[in-house]
Amino acid sequence: MKLDNTLFDTILELAKESPRKRMHYDMRTQAMENLAAANAEPWVDMSQRILNVLLPETKPAIHKHSETAETVVICRGSVIIEFYGADGVKTEELLLKAGGDCVGVQIPRGVYHTMVCLEPGSVVFEAKDRPYDPEKTEEFL
Repeated sequence: MKLDNTLFDTILELAKESPRKRMHYDMRTQAMENLAAANAEPWVDMSQRILNVLLPETKPAIHKHSETAETVVICRGSVIIEFYGADGVKTEELLLKAGGDCVGVQIPRGVYHTMVCLEPGSVVFEAKDRPYDPEKTEEFL
């Protein structure tokens, strides 16, 4: 599978139709399907690896991950990662721009953060140690 503009644009069309104005693509699940199709040995991938395609209208909630750090790498476009204290006060922001001086960040476990999309069709790769669990993965501010 190539991570190219054809794939990004396909996901972007789904993001445009989404009420959240973003769409993720689960690369872990895709990899598992490809292995199964090739009659490979069964395995369990306990990571989370996704592409997230964003429009500027998206408003991800301020949240933290109590059980895992998060790696975010910009593939196309630009976003701002905002960091917050437990009191809800913004403490820092970091511009991630494809081809720019800073293209990624490792967000430590337990740090409140969110993302602001600056360009339509911006694409980020996100990786965490564990798969998404709606009851345990995120805590919202």
